Amino acid sequence: MLLIPTEDEVVALLRETGALRSGHFEYPNGLHSDRYLQVGMAMRHHETARLLSVALSRKLRAHPDVRAILGELSIVAPATGGLPVAYGVGEALRAKQVYWAERSEEEGTGPLRFRPFQEPAPGEKVLLVDDTLRSGRKLTQLRQLIESYGAKVVGLAVIIYQPNPETPSFGDLPFYYLAKLDAMYYWDSAEAAEKTKIAGPVEKVWI
Repeated sequence: MLLIPTEDEVVALLRETGALRSGHFEYPNGLHSDRYLQVGMAMRHHETARLLSVALSRKLRAHPDVRAILGELSIVAPATGGLPVAYGVGEALRAKQVYWAERSEEEGTGPLRFRPFQEPAPGEKVLLVDDTLRSGRKLTQLRQLIESYGAKVVGLAVIIYQPNPETPSFGDLPFYYLAKLDAMYYWDSAEAAEKTKIAGPVEKVWI
């Protein structure tokens, strides 16, 4: 495997670790898909986590603007689920610090916020890092939250880019990922079963 694995190699690794599964899945927003991805399954294994994090960091180092600010770069995740990737990339880049945001309500439905005394400083240079970009809602909210403190978001990096019809654009913000998964999405269960030709029950996933 190369220093930066190919997209096919990344996908194969996800399948081997059980992080990528085929079937008929229903997401919380009602969309149906023929694939379910949970990068955290792959990040449970130290060697896999290190390989993916270092590979993503190499893509970041290749960008001269990012390379020039590594010593003052903060890496921020939109939730604790992205921390394994954030810490892995932070260690590989020798970033200044790593921290995260979280929901303000126990149910997990409130706006993102930082814990006391953990918020970004004005002018702080921030790289957003997560395991997957799917709907983009949390990363969009995190960017808005960080910028509300006067900090500057300099880029976005994820292991897997798996957009759905609702995924927003991040404009000209530099965006890095190791592989893109083009899963098929359907609003109707019967249509999904017919077009994906997958037999078996629908599995409802909560994330």
